Amino acid sequence: MVRRNRIDDGPSNHERWLLTYADLITLLLAFFIVLYSISRIDAKKFDNVTEALQGVLGGGSGIIPGREAIVRSDWSKGGPLKIGNLRLMQSRVQQAVVAAGMQDDITPIIDERGLVVHVTESALFDEGSAELNARARPALSVVAKSLKGLANSLRIEGHTDSRPINTARFPSNWELSTARAATVVRLFVEEQGWEPDQISAMGYGEFRPIVTNDTPENMAKNRRVDIVVLSTELSMSEPAGMPYTFSDSINIAPRNENVPVSP
Repeated sequence: MVRRNRIDDGPSNHERWLLTYADLITLLLAFFIVLYSISRIDAKKFDNVTEALQGVLGGGSGIIPGREAIVRSDWSKGGPLKIGNLRLMQSRVQQAVVAAGMQDDITPIIDERGLVVHVTESALFDEGSAELNARARPALSVVAKSLKGLANSLRIEGHTDSRPINTARFPSNWELSTARAATVVRLFVEEQGWEPDQISAMGYGEFRPIVTNDTPENMAKNRRVDIVVLSTELSMSEPAGMPYTFSDSINIAPRNENVPVSP
C-alpha cells in the first residue's frame, strides 16, 4: 500500500468574512454618496416635516409638561403657529371638548390647511335655519376660548348635505351655508372678542362633503361648520385689512326714485 503524506495547510482563517463585509460597506457608502450628490435638499419641506414629527411625537393624547409653555411663548411673540404647534393646540381643544362632554359634536383634526374643528349642525342650528339654537353658544364658547390668543387667521366655513333647499331666504345651499358661517363669525367677534380682521366666513354649500351623502347618518356629518385655524403660510397669505377711521364711514340711504337726491 502506498502511503501519501498529508499536506498541512496551516491554521484555518475564520475572519475571511470581514473582507466581504468591508467590501459591502464600501459599496454602500459609495452608493449613498452618489445619491446625496445628485439630490437637492428642500430646506423648507425638511423643516415642515421636522415640525410635524415633533408635534406628533411630543403631543400624544394631551399636552405634556413644558410643551404648553412653548405654545404660549409663541402666542406672546405674536406670530402664527406652524403645523407642529397646531397639533398641540389640537390636543388642547380636544381636552376642552371632552371636559365639556361635547366630543360627539366637536372634532378637531389636522389637514393641509391647519387645525380644523368640525362642529355638527345639530350643535349649532336647527335644520334649514341659520339662527343659533340653544346649544350653540356653549359649544362655540368651548372652541373660541381654547383658541383664544392665537395669531393665526381663522376661517369659518359653512357646509350642507346634498339635499336642495329653496326658500325665500335661502334659494340654495350656497346662501344657507354662507349665512351660517357669517352667524358664527359674528358670535366670535361680538361675544368672544376676536378681531374682525383675523376672521373670515365662507360658504361651500354641499360641494365639500367629508363623506358620501348616501345615508342619513352621513348627511348629518356633512352638515357642519368648520372652524379652520390656518397654518403659518396660509395665514401670511391672507389679505391684510386697511386701518378703519371714522372718516371712512359714509351713510348711504336706500335708493328711492321718487325722492330727490340733495346736491
